Amino acid sequence: MEIRSRHHLRNDEVRDLEAALSEGLGVSLDGDTYELVELADSPFDLVLVDGRPDACYYEDDPFLTVRGANEHTPQRGVVTVDTGAISFVSDGADVMRPGIVEADEGIEAGDLVAVAEESHGKVLAIGRAKTDGTEMVGDSGKVIESIHHVGDDLYTFAV
Repeated sequence: MEIRSRHHLRNDEVRDLEAALSEGLGVSLDGDTYELVELADSPFDLVLVDGRPDACYYEDDPFLTVRGANEHTPQRGVVTVDTGAISFVSDGADVMRPGIVEADEGIEAGDLVAVAEESHGKVLAIGRAKTDGTEMVGDSGKVIESIHHVGDDLYTFAV
């Protein structure tokens, strides 16, 4: 991944990011410095919070990275998968209904969501919901499109 530009966020941009993450995920970021790293040929722009890749913009929607979600545990917008789904989700597979054990009922189709495993609550992936949270648990069908997962280019990106 190639860096197109890198600059500190303005105070109003920091407030907007913090408000969006607080409202959408129940997460409080409280960093001293926020730096935007715009990536070439990527739908992501990375936000370094005190030098850590904790947040990102995906197609202009603010969200946490997998690393950020494991550092700042989301209270909302989380889908939990069973142990049988862990290896697939960790490898970037989309999430299917049979692997889901629980989903935040406030999730709406199109929302970005954090996908966590049930044993330890660790976030394995970030995805885009294809259906509402109330309809995610079931027998068949793809319900989350994976966009960022453990071990992908964004996860291993070093600045």
